[in-house]
Amino acid sequence: MHPPKLAMRYLLFIAGMGGLLYGIDVGIIAGALPYLESTASVAWKLSAQQLSFIVAAVLLGSVLSSLFAGALADWIGRRWAMVAAGALFSLSIPLIALADGYTPLLAGRLLQGISGGLIGVVVPLYLAECLPAAQRGRGAALFQLLLTIGLVGAAVIGLAQAHGVELATQAAASLAPDARAQAVFAARDHAWRSIFWLCLAPGLVFTVGAVALKESPRWLARRGLAAATESSAPPPLETDSLLSRRYVLPFALACLVLACTQATGINSILAYVVTILNQAGLPGATANVADVGLKVLNAVMTVVAVVLVDRKGRKFLLMLGSGGIVLALLAAGLLFQSAESGQRDVRATIAAQVQGDQLHLSVAQLRAMGAGRQLTVAYGYGAFTDVQSRRMDDAALQAISVTRAATIQPDSVIGAFFRGLHMNPFADPAAARAAPLKIERAWISEVPPPAHGWLVALAICVFVASFAVGPGVCVWLALSELMPTRIRSNGMSIALLINQFVSTVIAAVFLPTVGYYGYSTMFFFGAGFTVMYFLTAAFLLPETKGKTLEEVDAYFAGKQAGAPARPLQEVA
Repeated sequence: MHPPKLAMRYLLFIAGMGGLLYGIDVGIIAGALPYLESTASVAWKLSAQQLSFIVAAVLLGSVLSSLFAGALADWIGRRWAMVAAGALFSLSIPLIALADGYTPLLAGRLLQGISGGLIGVVVPLYLAECLPAAQRGRGAALFQLLLTIGLVGAAVIGLAQAHGVELATQAAASLAPDARAQAVFAARDHAWRSIFWLCLAPGLVFTVGAVALKESPRWLARRGLAAATESSAPPPLETDSLLSRRYVLPFALACLVLACTQATGINSILAYVVTILNQAGLPGATANVADVGLKVLNAVMTVVAVVLVDRKGRKFLLMLGSGGIVLALLAAGLLFQSAESGQRDVRATIAAQVQGDQLHLSVAQLRAMGAGRQLTVAYGYGAFTDVQSRRMDDAALQAISVTRAATIQPDSVIGAFFRGLHMNPFADPAAARAAPLKIERAWISEVPPPAHGWLVALAICVFVASFAVGPGVCVWLALSELMPTRIRSNGMSIALLINQFVSTVIAAVFLPTVGYYGYSTMFFFGAGFTVMYFLTAAFLLPETKGKTLEEVDAYFAGKQAGAPARPLQEVA
């Protein structure tokens, strides 16, 4: 039998591995996306919306698993729910890395998301129920720390592959233009597949390691198999309504905190950071180096949060972090706004190239527009729209080809069913097949200089550091500490569902939005919602530092009963 201290360390190690997988889930696409965009989008004719769906699929999978994660954890136990999460992650890797089309790639990313959603609910729940009050803050901070290390690992893998692509590009420089383009294409295709293959090992470690964990004592107590660790007897049977203020108030507060956390744009910025920095002016592997630096900073600031979370408290760190996020997002938005103000409208010129409801711009035509420039074209057939962008300094520059067949996506089985009921809210393929090609926007812009890119990178550094020291750690504590015992597992599922829904929507609209309206729009949007986050932390959130879960329950129960308002620190 393991000594208690050794068993506790093993528990924290496996729970930390769960955070590592969650970080890989979020961060791995950042390094892979530029190569997916330049290879799979060409070979498989993927639209900007489909690329956004590939990014957002992980978040959508989290939404789906959040619907049943709490019920699953109540049914089979916290330990076996973690085993299931690890197994799904491990299965997703070969499905993605061997994908030969959009559907298996999307399915693999959805599996990763389902795994991440289970981890995001079950691991913080398991930690909250197994750790004493004095260590609960550091336990959740350790989960977040390993999450950031997962982000660092994903960024390092992306950087290594980026250097491999650069070497292949240099080696192909002496080849004929067509042969050079093919060699660079093959190197990029190999790069994004390798990025995913290298993530298989952590999934296997977590899956096998979770099997050896002990079950949560509170889950065993609810099943009448053991007593809870912070109570001498199983919790009393509660008969008041689930709609009573005792449950609704902390549940609504946890949901608001989690929704605001994702409304900062953290997952989308981390997922698209290499693309963002490329657009800001950092070339090739330099953007990957900056990405690694950001992820390392994230991990370092999480260590700072680990030290502070049980000293300064959750409320203070949330206010400090959300305030820094507002300033950082405003700075990044203003930098992009200054760069985007120099765009030159060429819509009429591009529209004149349309023939037979198709648009073809050859590589020679694109290069004639001038080195150091970027062309962006937004177009549509009826309600089906897309955006294509080309940088003239790209060694593997591809022609722009716009056709009806590549733009209009057929109805899915679900879409066809609802369209038959006249209830489908999505675009109608039949109507789009008769619609003419319309060039909605087209502009040429100068690629910003590297100095501008480093300024944007600095703003994102402040954003990441502020998030790590505040919401990054405290959000998991809010999720597990605010929920009353009676509704904790299902309440956490619903709260994480809202969290991932907000994140999914932002990720799904990111590329189309920045294509149409610029990157500054997304940064200003995040800043506005983070102001709401700061006000929530300042005026609505109670301090839960050092309190047992039962004491937190008693605080909200006292508010329901009309007891005199007291700080949570006074509840005993």
